Amino acid sequence: MNEKLNFAAENLTAAQHPDYKAEIAQILRGTLTPQPMKERIHAYHENDIAAAMELLSREERGRLYGILDTGELASVLEYSGHLDEYVKELTLRRQVDVLSQLEASTAAEYLHQLEKAQRNMLIEWMDKEVREEILLLSSFDEDEIGSKMSTNYISICAGSSVRQAMRTLIDQAEEHDNISTIYVVSEYGMLVGAIDLKHLIIAREHTGIDTITMTSYPYVYVNEQIDECVERIKDYSEDSIPVLDTENKLCGVLTSQEITQLIDDALGDDYAKLAGLSAEEDLQEPLRKSIGKRLPWLVVLLGLGLVVSSVVGLFESVVAHLAIIVSFQSLILDMSGNAGTQSLAVTIRVLMDEQVSGKQKLLLIRKEARVGVVNGLILGVLSALLVGAYLTLFKGQPVLLAVSVSLCTGLALLLSVVLSGLSGTVIPILFKRLNVDPAVASGPLITTINDLIAVVTFYGLVWMLLINILHF
Repeated sequence: MNEKLNFAAENLTAAQHPDYKAEIAQILRGTLTPQPMKERIHAYHENDIAAAMELLSREERGRLYGILDTGELASVLEYSGHLDEYVKELTLRRQVDVLSQLEASTAAEYLHQLEKAQRNMLIEWMDKEVREEILLLSSFDEDEIGSKMSTNYISICAGSSVRQAMRTLIDQAEEHDNISTIYVVSEYGMLVGAIDLKHLIIAREHTGIDTITMTSYPYVYVNEQIDECVERIKDYSEDSIPVLDTENKLCGVLTSQEITQLIDDALGDDYAKLAGLSAEEDLQEPLRKSIGKRLPWLVVLLGLGLVVSSVVGLFESVVAHLAIIVSFQSLILDMSGNAGTQSLAVTIRVLMDEQVSGKQKLLLIRKEARVGVVNGLILGVLSALLVGAYLTLFKGQPVLLAVSVSLCTGLALLLSVVLSGLSGTVIPILFKRLNVDPAVASGPLITTINDLIAVVTFYGLVWMLLINILHF
């Protein structure tokens, strides 16, 4: 019975989640003639076709290139994470045609990776309009928002009637399919506002569009740094965000797809910083560049590590008197690091909101202090009991020594958890106050600081309580 149920469950899962990639690959590996093959491939989404390309050989991908027209192939490659590899498999003429059909930002990013001579040759073969658009995007630094914008948008003149706006929409829709939001510009090209397509459709034809124009629409400037405005962008659930030049003229938009990618990249960079890197890495990144991201922080951490080692050296006499305490050093260090990392993660998440007030930051510190005290008490009691039992039952130590060491360990764990939690909260807040990315003050840095806290706390208590007071 169980076997039947498992089999049914597997079939149900397969029915709910068909393997489109495998199906597409099977079609392209089959014996169908081009036209029936094309008709069957058209039944699948471009994202699934792009995913299936990873399963195909170069020869099989060549068959796909042959049955898709240029626009279809460009739509598929927009979803691919291997654009640079697949484009190079095409003829030069087909490369130019496909790049011309891609989003200008995607094409510009691809061309930027090529040798200058090859890049200039491909750009020269493109239509004038496409060439100018790609050159415009290439004129911005990769960290500027202008390098990510698209010219795929609809714009209409302020003062138009609904009928005139609909006619303009129809005329422009042949070249621009991003029509959910229509932008209203002045006669000089300055952004006036935006109109939701739904509102334009239901409005009476002789109505002036000014009455349905949202004038408080969000926007960004072309020269803004991506990491500075991505937080502001993600607060809006719009299909696109207009990009303005220094004269407030509309020169492009950020599509929802590009916004999602920017947010994903920002999260990737934040994650990288939590690991002590200057930016996110990928599989294709050159060795020298990867080393450049990691080495500076490793050098800083080496210096801090030497400080920790030096502090441990100050307590050599303590270790000489009570060698057994070394067994519990890693316990204090690990728990201190874990507590600090938890507080750090909470703090970084809170600080992502640019609107957090000073009062809210103080509340966060108080909260983390209370959490640290409660967690420290629980962990301290547990560690004291376990350490005492371990020394008595397994090491045969005198009861007085076992109790003293266990109580000292528990107290050290309590203090280190509280102090480490506070360091994981206070340090990022201080960095934020100094206009330094708080994610920089994270990961390995906090861990090293917490190691220092744990060492001083643990050995300091042993020296003071066990040696100077109890005279072990």
